[in-house]
Amino acid sequence: MAEKLTITLTRSLIGRPKDQRETVKALGLRKMHQTVEHKDNAAIRGMIKKVDHLLTVNEQ
Repeated sequence: MAEKLTITLTRSLIGRPKDQRETVKALGLRKMHQTVEHKDNAAIRGMIKKVDHLLTVNEQ
């Protein structure tokens, strides 16, 4: 596993189910093309997997 993950919101949340919108919000993403960094752990990986079609993830 990488030490940190850089997560970028690359697709719009318009028309997405509420659980997906809440997952993206929990990751700390609010706007398109916004990038956040998180420590790599199982909880973050699970959230990423749920909305991976909306995100771009880079391992550092």
